[in-house]
Amino acid sequence: MARDPQHGVVDAPLFIVPRVMEGLRAYRPGLEGLAAAEFERLRRRLLEGIEGHPTRFWVLKQVQKSRDAVEGEDISARKQFNAALEALLAIVGAS
Repeated sequence: MARDPQHGVVDAPLFIVPRVMEGLRAYRPGLEGLAAAEFERLRRRLLEGIEGHPTRFWVLKQVQKSRDAVEGEDISARKQFNAALEALLAIVGAS
């Protein structure tokens, strides 16, 4: 049985102020290929939904969907993708 990546995640409210939304709109890491496309899908999901779901758990569920989508990429692309995700999580305060 696969381990649930959300198991043990501590939920917390996020404070989504205009500065956070501006940071999300502006952040564009230098990814390529599938990783770039998936990162953009994640960024759009967050921009469209984070104000209605301002919780750490919701954001991490969105991030996990994107991690799953790039699972088949080579290790270098996944490392770059994960570094970009860490920066994104810091922007929204969910790291």
